[in-house]
Amino acid sequence: MGDAVSQSPAMTFDNDSAHWLVQARGVTKSFGDGATRIPVLKGVDLEVARGEVLLLVGPSGSGKTTLLSVIAGILESDEGDVRILGASIPDLSSSEKTRFRRDHLGFIFQQYHLLPTLTAVENAAVPLLIRGVPKQDALSRAEAMLGSMGMGERLNALPTRLSGGEQQRVAIARALVGDPKLLLCDEPTANLDGETGHRIVQQLHDIGKQPDRGVIIVTHDTRIFEFGDRIVHMEDGRVDQIQHGHKELR
Repeated sequence: MGDAVSQSPAMTFDNDSAHWLVQARGVTKSFGDGATRIPVLKGVDLEVARGEVLLLVGPSGSGKTTLLSVIAGILESDEGDVRILGASIPDLSSSEKTRFRRDHLGFIFQQYHLLPTLTAVENAAVPLLIRGVPKQDALSRAEAMLGSMGMGERLNALPTRLSGGEQQRVAIARALVGDPKLLLCDEPTANLDGETGHRIVQQLHDIGKQPDRGVIIVTHDTRIFEFGDRIVHMEDGRVDQIQHGHKELR
């Protein structure tokens, strides 16, 4: 791909769900009311093609994590629409959003949210168990996923016995084990050393490049910029620049 940086154009839906995995248009989100109201997203347009790895970058407070949560239907936008696999997320009921996330999305957030009474392999197997996968099959698949991340000897450790980097790897395994169509990642390498982070982002990249899948990664880690098909820079609640390729933003 080229390296040109362009301003984000106003986006219109073209209803081509065979090409677009994610389309967001005119997304706004504020917190608080009246004099304490703080606008966080100010009319964001964003699209992610099938088979694309997209990086969201920008200063803290620019709206990156809020946008990720709105795309996932965890937060409701004030205005605008988000479509994933052609489905309008705001139009889904609460229970429908829950099922949609369960069946199609994988999450890697800054907080690991591991269940303290479950071992590493049990935590990684949770999405499969929720789907009704038989326990032994779910544990076997979780074990294989953790093994691919160098956690083969830590399968039976409780979260309190794991380092921050190990907990992060369990959280990543949990996100990947269900084979999601869309991976939403918030600082997935924040607590990983360079070698481990590179290996795991390579794994995320390989998944995202499959023709029916995609990955959105919020990051400050310039070491992983090489993995992005596009780097979307956010500033003050808006898409400021879109970079194709991985040279330094300018």
